[in-house]
Amino acid sequence: MRKSILISLPFIISGHAYDWGFYGHQKINQYAVFLLPPEMLLFFKKHIGYLTEHAVDPDKRRYAVPQEAPRHYIDLDLYGQYPFDSLPRKWKDALAKYGPDSLQERGIVPWWIQTMQQRLTQAFVSKDPAAILKNAAELGHYIADSHVPLHASSNHDGQHTNQKGIHGFWESRVPELLAESRWDFFIGHAEYIPQTSDFIWARVLESAKATDSVLLFEKQLTAKFPGDQKFAFEERNGVIIRQYSSAFTTAYDELLGGMVERRMRASIFAVASFWYTCWLNAGQPDLAALHSHQWSEEELQNFQTLNQAWKEGKLKARQHE
Repeated sequence: MRKSILISLPFIISGHAYDWGFYGHQKINQYAVFLLPPEMLLFFKKHIGYLTEHAVDPDKRRYAVPQEAPRHYIDLDLYGQYPFDSLPRKWKDALAKYGPDSLQERGIVPWWIQTMQQRLTQAFVSKDPAAILKNAAELGHYIADSHVPLHASSNHDGQHTNQKGIHGFWESRVPELLAESRWDFFIGHAEYIPQTSDFIWARVLESAKATDSVLLFEKQLTAKFPGDQKFAFEERNGVIIRQYSSAFTTAYDELLGGMVERRMRASIFAVASFWYTCWLNAGQPDLAALHSHQWSEEELQNFQTLNQAWKEGKLKARQHE
């Protein structure tokens, strides 16, 4: 057993950690399907496997496309104090004030969500099943990212406060350990969002406001937790690895008062509501009339290329593992 641990550990530690983790993103898209009205549910449930699996494509793309990373976050603390009034909410106004390079460096997630919303709406208008599925899956990813507190901070992995690793801890370790056994995802129904820009900016500001608690409570818990019990060799995906212990993870979640669960629930609701809003804005096309989509050779090759870039592990973005 000791030998297997030593072999497995470097791979896991240097491997892939993501926004919400693969588990979180996939669960968010999966649960969002069941919040849709019957007119959408038939089509989306039929393709729930694709929507779940490809919820993580934007994270894989960070290993292939340098321009991808800023679409996942926004460092709001670099724009002054909450509620960051110096930063225009409209893209053209922000562009005029700060310029494209500065905005890209600090992240563009709230604006990119609006771009993805437009793409999904157009896919519904065109009644293009492939475009609907691709844009719905990826829109879900960016919306979920906007609900993560450390995606709204330049201290995105606790690197400025000697808390490196807290990013993956909050959004991967906590939900992977607790979501199935303790959390409730009976949320209700998707709702139409009249002003999607205002909606997503409100979620990003909530994330920014929660950042202090995410960092402070981990530091407080570390100070009083037995040093040899913060980490443990435990199983993850069938492999024994060194990670935050179950005891430390549970205690952290309790200190946060269920914050991770609330943000995950809010993500599910937001994803379903954006899908629903896009469909309504497109004129409520009859999704039942869409033929089953067979992926083309080109599309399948694109999926393969994306997976290969991810597996090679050459991240073209800032790290937060």
